[in-house]
Amino acid sequence: MRKLKYIRPKQLNRTFMLAIAPFIGMLLCMWFITEPPRLSHETAEYIPSGSISEQSAVIKQDLDQAAVSAEQTISSIEKTAKLYRQTTATVGTILQTAESQAARPEQIYNRRITAKLGVPVETVNSDRIQIELYKINPGTYHGYAMKVKLKDPSAMKMSLGSESGRPGSVETTMRAVSRHGAVAGINAGGYADGNGGRHPLSTTFYDGKYVSGFQPSFKDLAFVGLSKSGKLIGGKFYSQSDLDRLDPMFGATFVPVLLKNGSKTTIPDKWRTTPGRAPRTVIGNYKDDQLLILVTEGYDEKGKSGATLQELQTKLKKLGVIDAYNLDGGGSASLVLNGRVVNKPSDGSLRPVPTHFLFFK
Repeated sequence: MRKLKYIRPKQLNRTFMLAIAPFIGMLLCMWFITEPPRLSHETAEYIPSGSISEQSAVIKQDLDQAAVSAEQTISSIEKTAKLYRQTTATVGTILQTAESQAARPEQIYNRRITAKLGVPVETVNSDRIQIELYKINPGTYHGYAMKVKLKDPSAMKMSLGSESGRPGSVETTMRAVSRHGAVAGINAGGYADGNGGRHPLSTTFYDGKYVSGFQPSFKDLAFVGLSKSGKLIGGKFYSQSDLDRLDPMFGATFVPVLLKNGSKTTIPDKWRTTPGRAPRTVIGNYKDDQLLILVTEGYDEKGKSGATLQELQTKLKKLGVIDAYNLDGGGSASLVLNGRVVNKPSDGSLRPVPTHFLFFK
């Protein structure tokens, strides 16, 4: 067996140093000979052109200018808003003035006709109707005048007794007012007794149709009613087309016509004397379409009390009425307002009749 030679540590270190010496020399040469790497970057463009205080001053100047512009804008808006409010107020005033001026002729006309009637003893006013009740007493007769302004055409209707389904049915004005919930009512057209009942006289228009068909006017009979536009219509009609052209909402018939277009008509001789005087119910209209109803009183139908048709004709013309029509009178004459009978019926109580004109709040 071969015996290994022992190598001492000092000899080993020396051998290692000799082995790596060339490499160390090479690294040292490269360190001293080669220039170390350097970072090169152009920074001039990032250097501020001026001081921070100078830049702050510029920014502050721009902000001050923006504040001035904002104040000017706000001031301009406020002035515009103020001008708008002033313009709106001015336009509103102009509209109010225009409306007032437009209504002025109507107000003047109304004061003129009201002054001839006196002071109302009772009034009803709503958004649909205005009613004023006056007493009339020229000396030879006395009674009542009821001026009606229809703000809504539907505030006036006609009641028909036979609407219950039984031909010839009748009722008093008070009953008709109560049954329909009206605030006022008067008797309307004439009637004829027969066939177990009391039937409307001649042409009667109700609920969109002719009750007993259209009958051409005869013996001075005249139709009177209201159109769908709320205007009083009436007169003699010899063809249905002539009446249909006026677009009636309702109407009844009696005799005679008293005024037409502001002029007196000729009263038939029979109606001048038979009866001479009597309780009467008359309806007419002013040029502004207000209605005037006269109901005069008398103690019977014998011609000794009440008013003549000539007297009422003259009275209506003096009051400024344009068209006027006589309705059924005598014991039929009736005026109900606010739940009470205003006149004194000559029969001593209200007479049941087929038709009534009613007024609603």
